Amino acid sequence: MSRKVSDVMTAGPQVLPLDATLYEAARIMRDEGIGDVLVTYAGRLCGVVTDRDIVVRAVAESRDTSLTPLGDVCTADLTTVAPDDDTDTVARLMEEQAVRRLPVVDGRYRPIGIVSLGDLALTEGAGPGPLAEISKAPPNN
Repeated sequence: MSRKVSDVMTAGPQVLPLDATLYEAARIMRDEGIGDVLVTYAGRLCGVVTDRDIVVRAVAESRDTSLTPLGDVCTADLTTVAPDDDTDTVARLMEEQAVRRLPVVDGRYRPIGIVSLGDLALTEGAGPGPLAEISKAPPNN
């Protein structure tokens, strides 16, 4: 049985403004044991930056992470979900978009959560399996 996004999402995602630096995002990712930070402009979601984005779009290009704003490397073409959407919709969107996480926004596109592939693996009916076990494990940083 499908559940609502609000039942499985991680509330209170890590958020930084568009002009924050990659260094700031990387420190949050390290400190929180996460792989992404949502990017906002005037409180509205406008992008997401991942640990992979920092490596591929910044470090590999010899950008100075303490000077490069998130707006230069974040992904701005986002698929989002609402807290009342069902998890079957989330799974379908993740498959179609080939992504592992989706931002959860309210009606004004204010980020209120994030739902990951791991969150879906832990939902009722997912059954035991390696993804569920990995998702329950604490970060190994």
